[in-house]
Amino acid sequence: MTESIQARPLNANVPSKTSFMERYQDIRRFSEYLCEPLVTEDYVVQSMPDVSPTKWHLAHVSWFFETFLLFPAIPGYQSLHPQYAYLFNSYYNTLGERHCRPNRGLISRPTVKETYEYRKYVDEQVLSLLATLDEQRLLEFAPIITLGFHHEQQHQELMLTDLKHVLSCNPLYPVYRERSAINESHVSPLEWVSFPEGIYWIGHEGEGFAFDNEGPRHREFLQSFQLASRLITNGEYLEFIEDGGYQNPLLWLSEGWSTVRAEEWQAPLYWEKRDGQWWTMTLSGLREIDKAEPVCHVSYYEADAYARWADARLPTEAEWEVAAQDVPIEGNFVENGLYHPAPLSTSSTGKLAQMYGDVWEWTQSSYSPYPGFRPGPGAIGEYNGKFMCNQYVLRGGSCATSMTHIRSMYRNFFPANAQWQFMGIRLAREV
Repeated sequence: MTESIQARPLNANVPSKTSFMERYQDIRRFSEYLCEPLVTEDYVVQSMPDVSPTKWHLAHVSWFFETFLLFPAIPGYQSLHPQYAYLFNSYYNTLGERHCRPNRGLISRPTVKETYEYRKYVDEQVLSLLATLDEQRLLEFAPIITLGFHHEQQHQELMLTDLKHVLSCNPLYPVYRERSAINESHVSPLEWVSFPEGIYWIGHEGEGFAFDNEGPRHREFLQSFQLASRLITNGEYLEFIEDGGYQNPLLWLSEGWSTVRAEEWQAPLYWEKRDGQWWTMTLSGLREIDKAEPVCHVSYYEADAYARWADARLPTEAEWEVAAQDVPIEGNFVENGLYHPAPLSTSSTGKLAQMYGDVWEWTQSSYSPYPGFRPGPGAIGEYNGKFMCNQYVLRGGSCATSMTHIRSMYRNFFPANAQWQFMGIRLAREV
């Protein structure tokens, strides 16, 4: 991947017109780079209600810049089409009626070509606006511009995970991008890294971007705990399967066991057994399971059941954040171009490995507000706060996450039965 399609971080101390324009173009180009392997038919499929067509993602992120930046900043601004606000609003109730989410795959028009024309129109308007903003107005709009950057990076990840689900429904097992498998036969022994009890500061504070749900910064008391030195591998998860993990109700939460039975789960999403051998669908096509790779596409229910089977538990999000604070943000991110979790290539002896990238790591923490949290005013207040119910927190990013988008305080969240994101397992236990 060339430098021109990677998103450069903003200088948090001295935001400038040039840095905003460069990063805007980098991020917008990267969205379109991710779409280069697609044909027209790939853009429009919606394989389940949680999946959105690629075309919808491309239009929605443009609508976001249009709605929250262009309309407020440009008097008399006119959208390319008045109905796009209805089609491409996701969940902002305060902005009016919107198209039904499960039916996004029925929107054949605008066409893919017209969607790219819409993106081009919005790009021209945003760049023209940025070129004319004086310092005071740039500072005024800097927070929403920066939020727009991170919002589009979230949808870049969703484009990949949604597309993977779409392609997995095709018995031809289409290839998104050809990638050679990384064959690592050696797996470092799983070790335990200890952390002392104490009162720790949790959450975002200070300079640099963060979503509103990452604050306010607050203190939490933690008992002594240990975190596994690396992620759980496919090989280790296979042992759980072969030991009857999916047939033992004692390992499962009640709703988890009901889901296992109703959905007839026998393995992670995208796994299938052929002639006694497990295979998995990847964005590079169907492959045999690599036992050294981190297990992926497991729900909270599966992660929790595996942890019980392994005589451990999932970490709390506060434990994960405390452990990750001094770990460099390095790993297998979307910029690497693998679009799949990679085996651990270095020893994890005595330290934490794979904390960032590869797979989002389930925590046992329900997604709830931090003490003192208040949603922001207006429609932007709907971004995170209203989802703080019936979800669990994940940390660390994945192979589909941008490196410039992640940090130790980042709180991702999904329902307990969700599998289609790049989700995996790191164990914890008491000392």
